[in-house]
Amino acid sequence: MAESSPGPLLRFGRKRVLIGVGVSCVAIELLLVFLDATVNYSHWTRLGMIRRLVNITREDALASWFGVTLTLMAALTLWLIWLVARAEGVSRRVAVGWLVLALLFSYVTVDDGAQVHERVGSAFKKVYTKDMSKAEPTTIGGKLLRRFPSYAWQIVFAPAFIALFGFMLLFLWTQLPDPLSRFAIFAALACFGLAVGLDFVEGLDPGHEWNLYSRIDAAYDLQNFALVQFEKKPYDALRHFSKSAEEFLEMLGMTLLWVVFLSHFMSRAETLRVEFR
Repeated sequence: MAESSPGPLLRFGRKRVLIGVGVSCVAIELLLVFLDATVNYSHWTRLGMIRRLVNITREDALASWFGVTLTLMAALTLWLIWLVARAEGVSRRVAVGWLVLALLFSYVTVDDGAQVHERVGSAFKKVYTKDMSKAEPTTIGGKLLRRFPSYAWQIVFAPAFIALFGFMLLFLWTQLPDPLSRFAIFAALACFGLAVGLDFVEGLDPGHEWNLYSRIDAAYDLQNFALVQFEKKPYDALRHFSKSAEEFLEMLGMTLLWVVFLSHFMSRAETLRVEFR
């Protein structure tokens, strides 16, 4: 029986792909920040549905869709790396490491799309609110909520996320020998850390001593500027743009990771053939 002829060959320049992906994603992210600041918050249009579409803080806006898609692409790239690593016959430890990262980013995709950590955090707070309001809470959850001043989801998810992203850093340090990739990993984790820090401040009560926005509002006379430019109080405007910065940092961090994963995948599979039998 004659052998089937090989399928079509698609050629891509590795450097061109990486630069194209990275520059395109960052350009889109900056555009989303610009549209939120102008069309939405500066009222370039009075049409509420258009403003909601470009409101970077909303979960049903363009920015949310782009962020979820970006995370999904990073997850799919990790699944491809895992498949290639298995085909190459790498050690079980290395294969499991790539599998853990693929599962982690797959979960983050679901979390971003369905607001899992926000809703679980809200449920956690609702369950323990009654105990927290007592003079002396009797449960661990009530005690944690009494002491923690910001969003409840950080109590539930932050320890696991820190452990998993710490594992990612250590694992990728051994798998990505080039300094540029290692720097990009550090930069991405720094973006995520800053985003979580902004989220922490956003969850503080206005009167809390750590609330940076209240301090800025008290230190500077922004009343007229905020009312004229945004039709908002200074505190509300500061909080909105903090959320905008948070979303941008999350997307930028994910872009850096996706570019690193793409680079690693293309270096391991310069010529990849897939057969369906």
